[in-house]
Amino acid sequence: MDAGDTRPPLRVALVQFKPRKADVEGNLEAVTARVTAAASEADLVVFPEAALSGYFLEGGVSEAALSAERLAELLGAPPADAPDIVLGFYERWRRRLYNSAVYLTPEDGTWKVRHVHRKMFLPTYGVFDEARFVEAGTEIRSFDTRFGRVGLLICEDMWHTLPSTVLALGGAELIVVVSASPARDFGPGGNGRPANLERWERLAPAAAAEHGVFVVVAQLVGSEGGKLFPGGSLAVGPDGRILARGPLMEEGATIAALDPSALDRARVASPLLADLEQMLPHLRRSLEVSTEAGEGEAEEDEDVSARAAPARLGGRGGADVVDVGLREGTALELDLPLVEKTLVAFIRDEVGGRRGFESVVVGVSGGVDSAVSLYLACKALGPENVHGFRLPYRTSSPESMEHAQLVLDATGCHAHTIDISEPIDRYVETYEPDISPLRRGNLMARLRAVILFDQSARHNGLPLGTGNKSERLLGYFTWHADDSPPINPLGDLFKTQVWALARQLGVPDAIVDKPATADLVRGVNDEDEIGVAYAEADPILLGLVRGYGVEELVAMGFERRAVELVWRRLRTTHWKRELPTVAVLSSSAIGEFYLRPVDY
Repeated sequence: MDAGDTRPPLRVALVQFKPRKADVEGNLEAVTARVTAAASEADLVVFPEAALSGYFLEGGVSEAALSAERLAELLGAPPADAPDIVLGFYERWRRRLYNSAVYLTPEDGTWKVRHVHRKMFLPTYGVFDEARFVEAGTEIRSFDTRFGRVGLLICEDMWHTLPSTVLALGGAELIVVVSASPARDFGPGGNGRPANLERWERLAPAAAAEHGVFVVVAQLVGSEGGKLFPGGSLAVGPDGRILARGPLMEEGATIAALDPSALDRARVASPLLADLEQMLPHLRRSLEVSTEAGEGEAEEDEDVSARAAPARLGGRGGADVVDVGLREGTALELDLPLVEKTLVAFIRDEVGGRRGFESVVVGVSGGVDSAVSLYLACKALGPENVHGFRLPYRTSSPESMEHAQLVLDATGCHAHTIDISEPIDRYVETYEPDISPLRRGNLMARLRAVILFDQSARHNGLPLGTGNKSERLLGYFTWHADDSPPINPLGDLFKTQVWALARQLGVPDAIVDKPATADLVRGVNDEDEIGVAYAEADPILLGLVRGYGVEELVAMGFERRAVELVWRRLRTTHWKRELPTVAVLSSSAIGEFYLRPVDY
């Protein structure tokens, strides 16, 4: 891609790939098939981060890692007129493990390793724990290929400005990014994409336009233990224009044609890279001053503790800090069509793709949560693969039974009714005649879970969860009952968001509009038992999990009684959101030292 080059465009195929977890051999076969299929239409085929194994491997990284040379060998002979390949994988190098990307080129009937980039920035926050399982790379450099000078980055490397700058200063005219970026935050302002993809839609064009280079990003797709990779790969021109986008939630290859002459036009119109090269010596001196400030050794007689602390940002008071989105409720708004599409893909991937089941069973109570789970399951798997169960007790309200039948009829799934009154009553009358309403309600919830698991075995299916985030954070559920199904599409949606999604899905108004109730004690609804309405609790919960304190929320205008009640329930029920506590006695304790993701 030399200046003034008149060569034809470089055809790049960005492959959105859904690997089988830890199946390196099987994924290599799939990669080979895709490379062969793309050979006639692409010069360079780019696969995402961790494409050979899946991203969330935890302690399984060592089992999936292999050397770049071994990877090239396992790919076999290149097809006729083979393209170059960029591939994300877990690498074993010099007896250490890395999250790496390799650039391979066909040569003399084999694949040759042209360059390996080892991820430098290892996210270890939120859902990420990379630094625990792999080493950080220590080098970034551009390199020559038969198609021009290229640089590689891996996911978070691109979220920092210096790596792409280093590659551009090293002469790269194409920056290839392999990524596995889990979807998160589905607010209505994302242009039909989750917020993490919106961030990529800013990052890639900004780096391309700043340096006058092409930037392509290949994204992983599919669900890994509930973490959803949405796809949405990107190709960006040197003027910052987006040239191609991959679809959401789908596998496939997106072809982008990169015109070398666009580099000349962009750098004439905006010579920012030339300006950077001119100022680089001065910036180096400034960088040295910045990094050395406060790091020098103290003089022998200097009192280190007496050094002045750096100035801290702050004003003189007089202004209240208000999170308007929390106070007005807009922070809970969702891009509902995108959420629906994502949850349908989640159910489809987790039931059939990851776990190999044919169907699901859903306990249908007549409430909005189970109705939403049922509607989503039928969209994902087809109603012929969904079994809905009414599991009434003799005190269940007739309205709940009617509403449960209403959604069973509306979805067209297999409908079943099993009355749990006799086994509950026999136990109570024989052993616990003085049982409290709370204990009886817990018995009912747990027996329903037992029945759903047994029926799932009969129908070769999985029990599908129906619990929402509000209930989980408030601890308002029966442990090892409501929370026991292995997959749950609603567990990260607040109750008010479930109501909104129900309307998006077309759940009947009679179910959406009625007061929420567990229907375990006649005449008692959720608000009576929790002590606060969901419409009031949900923004408080969101504020607390975002890191706001009680006093900050009260200062924003939330009622103190409600904030303190919600905070008390949140902080005293963490145990209900965890697996049973095991006494750790060894260095191989499951879930502490021996770590594998749920879908490994």
